[in-house]
Amino acid sequence: MSATYAAALFDMDGLLLDTERTIMASWLRCARERGVTLAEAHYLQIVGLSTAESDALLIGCFSDERCFAEVRERVAQELEQRHAQPGSGCKPGAAALLEALARHGVPCAVASSSAQAEIDARLRAAGLRQHFSAIAGGDEVARGKPDPAVYTLAAQRLGVPAARCIAFEDSRNGAHAALAAGADVVVVPDLVPPGAELAARCVVVLDSLEQALDHLPRWFATAPAAIRATCP
Repeated sequence: MSATYAAALFDMDGLLLDTERTIMASWLRCARERGVTLAEAHYLQIVGLSTAESDALLIGCFSDERCFAEVRERVAQELEQRHAQPGSGCKPGAAALLEALARHGVPCAVASSSAQAEIDARLRAAGLRQHFSAIAGGDEVARGKPDPAVYTLAAQRLGVPAARCIAFEDSRNGAHAALAAGADVVVVPDLVPPGAELAARCVVVLDSLEQALDHLPRWFATAPAAIRATCP
């Protein structure tokens, strides 16, 4: 693991924004209203996956594709209303960490399983969009997390090798994706803890992004110089 990094990569849902519980609750409730019991344990398997991959896993819980499509549409309507509320939903420490990285001159990108347009809209509503030089969405890559493609794309858009980046993730699928891309990983668990094996492969497991502030002088002590050194 590197001592100093040139850039930071971030997941969004469950990491920067407190959305995962809201999304899960909406799915469970809307499914129940259609007479379908969607178990929380089953839902947790899709955390961090792309929309296409999560749909493929969820559809088996429903009586038919029409029922699934109706529930998915209802969930989308609920979430669109909630995510559009300005300034809401930031996880503790998210804004402070991004502001500190800006002061350090550290470029940041989002690598999320959500679609690029959704990422942009949610970050703007939360007041965080200005902190990111690049966005990579799950709709732009062939395979979602734990495949590394979205993290590789985010690093490319920053112009920094993934091996010179530190990635912040909340999910197991996301952490595996960032590691596979070559980045070092900080895990801040949301719905599911990383497990001992995955935790051992990461830089650190934190309780919240607030705790990351104490590590910044070591992680990004020479970030601008490191960025110049990695550029062709």
